[in-house]
Amino acid sequence: MQTGVVDVWLAAVRRAWIAVGPGVLGRILVAAVLAGAAVGPAAVWPGTTQAQDEEAAGDEAAADEGESMLVFYYNALGIKYVIVFLALSFGLVALLVMCFLQVRKAVLMPPGLSQAFEAHLDAKEYQPAYELAKNDDSYLGQVLAAGMGKLQSGYGAAVEALQAEEGEQAMKLEHKISYVSLIGALAPMFGLLGTVDGMVASFMIIAKSATAPKPNELAIGISQALITTLIGLWLAIPAIACFALFKNWLQKLNGDVDTEAMRLMSRFQNMGKK
Repeated sequence: MQTGVVDVWLAAVRRAWIAVGPGVLGRILVAAVLAGAAVGPAAVWPGTTQAQDEEAAGDEAAADEGESMLVFYYNALGIKYVIVFLALSFGLVALLVMCFLQVRKAVLMPPGLSQAFEAHLDAKEYQPAYELAKNDDSYLGQVLAAGMGKLQSGYGAAVEALQAEEGEQAMKLEHKISYVSLIGALAPMFGLLGTVDGMVASFMIIAKSATAPKPNELAIGISQALITTLIGLWLAIPAIACFALFKNWLQKLNGDVDTEAMRLMSRFQNMGKK
């Protein structure tokens, strides 16, 4: 754009040169104008270019001093949603660690328990076998203890007690993993609540403003609306996926415990029969 302006300027100066004629004073004036044209608009209007340079420098400084993503998320969420999502995050991490440690085959049915229990049965040491199972806090230990506790009422009653204890132990584990599902359901709901809060705040600014509101004023509510939804989904997706994983593991472990418990209790099937 500056090149086009200079060309027009030079053409005008040439016409002035011809119009002035050979006069010395006129030629000196035209030469001065020509010198200004050769330097360009930056020399003629230095204030404009300097202002542009200062503005560009200011933009670069602002970019260099820009907020980090974490600070932006904090400001967009607000202290209320920061507390909510931090509580959900810490709760989810604690529940996942607990479930990964407890919903395991080695914990629910220790291999040493089965071997020791069967060794007592082989030696016909029924009372030590019962004490071993009763003092073991594992899923399999509690199930075996419940079954042996009803042997005096017959094998059928023992099996019923064993299965009832299986249902109770399975329900306890399901309650633990259900909290993971609860966080998976709550997180997007809080995200939706933040979305509604942010949009309401933006529309209130529009409603109260006599003129068109500034974009940065509307951006506060809009950023809250988007960030709360984003954080809610970030929490909900892994929570729902882990809950499904734990549920499948638990179903398989329930079947493994039932199979092992019935195998060990079958040793008492012919007890009392003549």
